Amino acid sequence: MSNTKKFYIDGAWVAPTESNFLDVIDPSTEEAFDQIAMGTAADVDKAVAAAKAAFDGFSTTSVSERVHLLQRILKGFNERREEVAQITTREMGAPISFAREAQTYTCSAHIEAMIKILEDYPFEEQHGTTQVTKEAIGVVALITPWNWPLNQIICKVIPAIAAGCTIVLKPSEIAPLDAIIFAEILHEAGLPNGVFNLVNGDGPNVGEALSRHPNVDMISFTGSTRAGILVAKAAADTVKRVTQELGGKSANIVLDDANIETAVSTGVRICMSNSGQSCDAPTHMLVPATFYEQALDVAARTANTLIVGDPQDESVELGPLASEMQLNKVQALIQSGIDEGARLVAGGVGTPNGLTKGYYAKPTVFADAKSSMAILREEIFGPVLVISAYSTEQEALAIANSSHYGLAGYVQSSDIDRARLVARKLRAGSVFINYPDWDVMAPFGGYKQSGNGREGGPHALTEYLEVKATVGYYS
Repeated sequence: MSNTKKFYIDGAWVAPTESNFLDVIDPSTEEAFDQIAMGTAADVDKAVAAAKAAFDGFSTTSVSERVHLLQRILKGFNERREEVAQITTREMGAPISFAREAQTYTCSAHIEAMIKILEDYPFEEQHGTTQVTKEAIGVVALITPWNWPLNQIICKVIPAIAAGCTIVLKPSEIAPLDAIIFAEILHEAGLPNGVFNLVNGDGPNVGEALSRHPNVDMISFTGSTRAGILVAKAAADTVKRVTQELGGKSANIVLDDANIETAVSTGVRICMSNSGQSCDAPTHMLVPATFYEQALDVAARTANTLIVGDPQDESVELGPLASEMQLNKVQALIQSGIDEGARLVAGGVGTPNGLTKGYYAKPTVFADAKSSMAILREEIFGPVLVISAYSTEQEALAIANSSHYGLAGYVQSSDIDRARLVARKLRAGSVFINYPDWDVMAPFGGYKQSGNGREGGPHALTEYLEVKATVGYYS
């Protein structure tokens, strides 16, 4: 890959203002396999200036022009989809089968969905004598994470392009290479110069410079709640729009009429998919007290059968965590659960399956945790599940809603009407009933400290638009 030590600004690959480079680490080997340039505020200034200069022209393009552009982007992505899957596995450790079937599949699906949405989106409406127009908000800064690297980029970049915005992207420095491939795809698709710009770097330098920049009209951030607070504070002085998809501690309520074997075993697998590195993972399972020990037995059996190992092996279900820092955090939280007295049902600290190299964690299940314990309060972001017992449906809802997060919730029941009633009472941005198939049109985002704004479906496009009312437009 030839552009890793450059930035994409104003339609060209350019050298950084300073020669500062960062190793990209393969988490399965703990070895560097590439380097990226690390940006500065000066690089951000250049990228924002290019985006600002391109805005007037791009924001007035027709819907048809933008539809055709997205179609070319989709074609280019699909042609390089296997390459993206391979680099995702290499840079953040997703098993290759998961990288193909989930990480890159969702990318294609989001682009296809946005094409359909854009074709019929109501940019103009009449209300009384007023013409209500939805217009591109302006220059948008996008900061994306490492856990679903290109999926999260596409969830922001594609609706921003559909809206007519111009863009500066800062991907995660832990998993940055798929963003470089995507920039090449956009270039080949004929995106006008300056509409999309890419500056690699870290949060304290590039992220903060984007958040504070007076010529950035909106910032969309996905990452931890801690980092999201810093972004919002930095953005406050310029009163720009801030949308955030932050942390989660999602409850999975198994009702007493559910099939315990199916509900628990599937819940364990979904929780630990992507090595537990998904913000909406169902990491706190709530089961009726009468089925508690049965549920723990099912969970332990399921966790112990998960195949952990080399992500290039197509039979592997869980790869390594994305970085040494993430591994250390997960191991420390597992140890805290043990130290604070939670019952270890499966897994624990240390390396699974005798693996001697790589940032691997054991699939871990805890029971008998108290609400004061870190494993119940904090987002672990690893293959760790906590199972708690409840006596009544009301108690289960109270436990689920007591978290300061509110990204997702899950309900398992053989009675769909009962499940719907419980779902209505969960304070979460997404609720999943009986482990449904993924819906590309569903809005995704959180309540409380899980953020604000939505990605996915028509709501994703709306986030990048301003509303103008022209009164007296109609007589």
